Amino acid sequence: MRAIISGAGIAGLAAALRLAQAGWEILVVERAPERRGGGYGVTFGGIGYDGAERMGILPALKERAFVTRELVYRKPNGERRFAVGGQTIAATMGNRSFNILRGDIESVLYEAARNTTPIRFGTTITAVDQDADAVRVTLSDGAVESADLLIGADGLHSATRALVFGPEENYRLDMGHRVAVYMMKERPAGLPEGTTSSISDNGRTFAMMSVGDGRTAAFFGYRTDQDGTGSALRELQDVYGDMGWLVPQALEGLKHADSVYFDNIAQMVVDRWSRGRVVLLGDAAWCVTLFAGYGSSLAVGGADLLGAALERHGGDVITALAEWEAQVRPEAEKKQKLGRRVKGVYAPRNPVVLELTQLPLRLSSWGPVRRMIERKFQLQG
Repeated sequence: MRAIISGAGIAGLAAALRLAQAGWEILVVERAPERRGGGYGVTFGGIGYDGAERMGILPALKERAFVTRELVYRKPNGERRFAVGGQTIAATMGNRSFNILRGDIESVLYEAARNTTPIRFGTTITAVDQDADAVRVTLSDGAVESADLLIGADGLHSATRALVFGPEENYRLDMGHRVAVYMMKERPAGLPEGTTSSISDNGRTFAMMSVGDGRTAAFFGYRTDQDGTGSALRELQDVYGDMGWLVPQALEGLKHADSVYFDNIAQMVVDRWSRGRVVLLGDAAWCVTLFAGYGSSLAVGGADLLGAALERHGGDVITALAEWEAQVRPEAEKKQKLGRRVKGVYAPRNPVVLELTQLPLRLSSWGPVRRMIERKFQLQG
């Protein structure tokens, strides 16, 4: 059996690894000219943890995990408001989850898959044709490839989805926010190792995260009804120019960043994830968004379960895809609903609403409440 996978991100590489382990021949095509790293820190757990364990990459992922010793909330001028300690953070995460940089998940998957999976960088799919026996794709280099399955794991703006399922606007649900993330060249002196600090004010959030090995991620997220078509630097300077603390340093660092992720936050609400021998995976299929905070876990877990379904049904790809979707869709839709709920309270413009949304966090830093939370999660574990 042969699969072509569009996209060499977390979902695509996880699918490549899992299907190679099942004995499939794999070809991955990736639009970018080379691998990209960085991104923001995520909590990895749930079905992603289970899938990583089954695929044998869990130890390598845990080696890349980082520990947040303190989560500090600040005023716009940088003055400290309150903090949540590392013990409380760890207690709420449980035993089968950990913090890791998105780029490090991708790196671990790449290292595990690279020996069995050819990847054609700088290549896209320009046409798709299929019948009952095979799917054929035309690539941007002129090559035509045939396979038993095409997996569209090419992200929020999936070209595979556009070619087979229809234009993006048919499925896109805009969340009214924009995000920018990049890796800083060095950790600023004002951010202790192992600390994440954030500022929320007037519909804007800024965070700086120490993500292990001396690396630091700068994160900007803010409410907007506009499409991000201009310069990230110019727009972020306009939105965040009056903030203090380390924000000016983060804005200056944008000028020298190796790469910047800058896009509107949106979900993909796709009524069916497969058409014939073409299936969508990861953000191309659902994109739960950072508001739900489960995208990387869902991508790895979804890829693992897809491989398992294909193994169970052998050459019956259509039946396997239907079974897989029935298994994964409830989890993805639950996280999408969570993301839509969180959207309403993320970076509120009203200062009273901001205080109310942060009240539970503020209370968790108070001794008696902190101990109650820790005991609650220990009992659940």
